[in-house]
Amino acid sequence: MYLATTGRRDASPAPSGARRRVSATVLALGAVSLVTDVSSEMVTAVLPLYLVVGLGLTPLQFGFLDGLFTGATALVRLAGGHAADRGGHHKAVAGAGYALSACSRLGLLLAGGATGGIAAALAADRLGKGIRTAPRDALITLDSPPDGLGRAFGVHRAMDTTGALLGPLAAFALLWATADAYDAVFVVSFCTGLLGVLLLVVLVPGGRRQPVGGAHRLRDLAAPLRLPGVRRIALGAALLGGATVGDAFLYLLLQQRTELAATWFPFLPLGASAVYLLLAVPAGRLADRVGRRAPFLYGHGALLLALGLLLAPLPAALLLVGVPLAIGVFYAATDGVLMALTGPLLPPGSRAGGLALVQTAQALAKVGAAAGFGAAWTLWGPTPALLITLTGLAAAMCVASRLLPPDRRPASPPSPPHSPKGSSR
Repeated sequence: MYLATTGRRDASPAPSGARRRVSATVLALGAVSLVTDVSSEMVTAVLPLYLVVGLGLTPLQFGFLDGLFTGATALVRLAGGHAADRGGHHKAVAGAGYALSACSRLGLLLAGGATGGIAAALAADRLGKGIRTAPRDALITLDSPPDGLGRAFGVHRAMDTTGALLGPLAAFALLWATADAYDAVFVVSFCTGLLGVLLLVVLVPGGRRQPVGGAHRLRDLAAPLRLPGVRRIALGAALLGGATVGDAFLYLLLQQRTELAATWFPFLPLGASAVYLLLAVPAGRLADRVGRRAPFLYGHGALLLALGLLLAPLPAALLLVGVPLAIGVFYAATDGVLMALTGPLLPPGSRAGGLALVQTAQALAKVGAAAGFGAAWTLWGPTPALLITLTGLAAAMCVASRLLPPDRRPASPPSPPHSPKGSSR
């Protein structure tokens, strides 16, 4: 039997009207993520092209670098989740992560053109993201009814993606207005990141401390895996993550297939972000209605479609529309849905740590996937690498469909008995 405890709203079923609303805390966290993503995406939209084309890194080197940063983020998530659960300081730990990411923009400004300085600044940004992710998602689960988690995460992810959509546009506008002055982009990005931290402090309530079942020791980080449902979700997420290709590789392949001019490369992620923005809330509502397991699996089917499109002899115009569309559907159906699937299985006192475990299992698997895809591309070329990945993802989906448990949603409250005929009521 899977544990199905949640936060302070779980004691009694929410009325039907409340189930249709998202809490003020979720909206506030969405506003923080929106502003922070504007700051982040202003400086990361051009990194794949800059590193591979500008600095001459091979796909293997780029895959290793991207995987290294992702792995660092994944491991820090465990520490962030542990610190948040220890005493229930979810807001404080999330704020520290947001502040670190904001300060990393100053690192980019001070680094100049030094590759080591840029790498250190990017590492600080990823570490900040790793620290804040689990406590933030735990706040969402603790402040939402269990049968509305899909909608809550959908709204948050939609606001988050709005920032990802606006960030590259803001960077392009700044570069156009300042004649390619990258320092201006870094300064504006830093100020925007600080605004996100201020919004967190002002708008997000600290919340009540959640009761804990015992001392939170470092050796207990893996304790949530003792719950069968959480263990199966972590294994399934890791299996699928190990067969997933990072966005950066897909956009590089798309740019090469379509011979798109380098000046247009930063706009490729905008199509996926727009689709994600449009579908995040509907996907979350669908997950609440039919269960979160099926949308999570079908979302990986959209990524499978993106790989197939890149292999097919299709016109450039169709690829430029179809691949970002499929990537957007993939994220809309998987990102917040995975957290909504996991959250109700975790006790409130270890919510952040449990979510961090699942996120870490998935992220570490993606580290291996990035390095493996980069190696295959370098050794055999992009087409064999895509074929291997497509086959692996299809197999992983088949296994995960048997591995992932059905999510347990709380039963609806019983309907009042019908009044007998002739009753005054």
